[in-house]
Amino acid sequence: MAKRYWLMKSEPDAYSWDDLVEEGEGTWDGVRNHRAANNLRTMEVGDEAFFYHSNIGKEIVGIVTISKAGIADPTDPEGKWAAVKVKPVRKLKNPVTLKEIKADPELAEIELVKLSRLSVAVITPEEWDYLIAKSGG
Repeated sequence: MAKRYWLMKSEPDAYSWDDLVEEGEGTWDGVRNHRAANNLRTMEVGDEAFFYHSNIGKEIVGIVTISKAGIADPTDPEGKWAAVKVKPVRKLKNPVTLKEIKADPELAEIELVKLSRLSVAVITPEEWDYLIAKSGG
């Protein structure tokens, strides 16, 4: 199975890139949107995701790898919602802002823009490569 790519949003005042780096591994939980939760269920160990600061900053700041997939959300007492564990890979050389993404015709179809309220979104391999290049490699 080929590696998949994702974008995972977090409010930096609740859980930031620096928080994840300090922990070394974090649990991505608390997702209560069915499509986003299905994306979490689809993830496999080794998949990579952009870490996106929502609300404050509104920018892609780093890359994480899925370190444990298919776990139940520990914040859900009924056990219906999904979670994964993630580890930081690296901070982006230059964060890519939502404003830059929206202004770029190459990214017109990206789920971050098309489904703006989705907290865990699919990133195509082409979008991934383009955003990596845009961030300075």
